[in-house]
Amino acid sequence: MRPNTLGFAIQSSVFEVKDEQPALVGIVAAKMKTAYQLEAGKHLFMVVGESADFMSADLEADKTYYALVTPRMGLWKARFSLKAVHENELGSSKVNEWLDSCSWVETNEASNRWAEKNRKSTKSLHDKYYVKWMGKAAADRPHLAPQDGR
Repeated sequence: MRPNTLGFAIQSSVFEVKDEQPALVGIVAAKMKTAYQLEAGKHLFMVVGESADFMSADLEADKTYYALVTPRMGLWKARFSLKAVHENELGSSKVNEWLDSCSWVETNEASNRWAEKNRKSTKSLHDKYYVKWMGKAAADRPHLAPQDGR
């Protein structure tokens, strides 16, 4: 979900990275949220704007997990990061407010066409920024842990 309105004119694209290939999860504008169903296990997510950023996840079956798309201003347009919503935040008034303030958006034919048209640039961003992300200390890389779901 993306409850913040900073960079409202720029949409953020969220991907799951499988075998180093980004697959579109959804295009998330300000005040929007999307749902994505997947198998339990380890996953890697990427958000793209002017740059790319990542979040790892280790998910259990039959649980719902939450993450924020957080904007910040870049050189030419907005940059985005992913922030895990952790177990101790679930059910808080802040998280409930975020969930209530965001409207649902679904991936559709137009967003899939956009993803295909931009596949090469998305992969280029992945290749450039994943190395930088992995260069960070593990504690500085966003991560959803099994207990973060409900």
